[in-house]
Amino acid sequence: MSPCSRPASITATIDGAVRVGGEPSTLLICCGAIAREVLAVVRDNGWEHIDVQCLPAKLHNDPGRIPDAIRAKITAGRTTHDKILVLYSDCGTGGEIDRVLEEEGIESIGGSHCYEVFAGSEVFRQMMADEPGTFFVTDFLARSFERLVFKGLGLDRFPKLRDTYFGKYKKLVYLAQTENPKTRAQAEAAAEMIGLDFEMRFTGYGGFAKFITAEAGCGAPCAATCVVPSAAARPQAPLSAPEIKEPNE
Repeated sequence: MSPCSRPASITATIDGAVRVGGEPSTLLICCGAIAREVLAVVRDNGWEHIDVQCLPAKLHNDPGRIPDAIRAKITAGRTTHDKILVLYSDCGTGGEIDRVLEEEGIESIGGSHCYEVFAGSEVFRQMMADEPGTFFVTDFLARSFERLVFKGLGLDRFPKLRDTYFGKYKKLVYLAQTENPKTRAQAEAAAEMIGLDFEMRFTGYGGFAKFITAEAGCGAPCAATCVVPSAAARPQAPLSAPEIKEPNE
């Protein structure tokens, strides 16, 4: 039983739209790369008033397209929801996402990218100060690294490109959202593929959980009982593959 209500019913569609049971009044717009984590926060609190819609993670290959895609989701969401939250940081758009959110009157979660939100700004800045040549992966990127990065960049066919893409990096830091041995092994394999030292730091759901809980919680009278879920208590991934397909295609 969740702290706020009965467990939410969660379903997903191939196009990335995720429905949480009940009549929602809040829409969360996020990247497909953090879909599992966002859904875990919603599910663990039993928030049946929330819908989650994900944009394809592959938009990060062309970040200039992200702001307009977010605006389109906001425009559509205004006809169906009382409140909209956008869980995107700057994500390489040079301030364009913040500009869209300001124009639309929606608060930003802040940060440069999801790595900073997961780790926390202070911790992230310290990691970068300690080793500027750090390549970060999350649970999503650890699971998808071989397909999206290694093969996506052609390193399986042209190994000499390794130095072109990763020559200035020294280590790979795995920011872990869950304590899952399989995902850790995938992150270690990713570091080995590109010849970097490996380090793991457990972050849980970090700033995403805090932001959602503060901004989209269930309100009185049960707001005091809403919790930031502990990913450490859940050794497996938040949602299994049959329940959600990560929208990265």
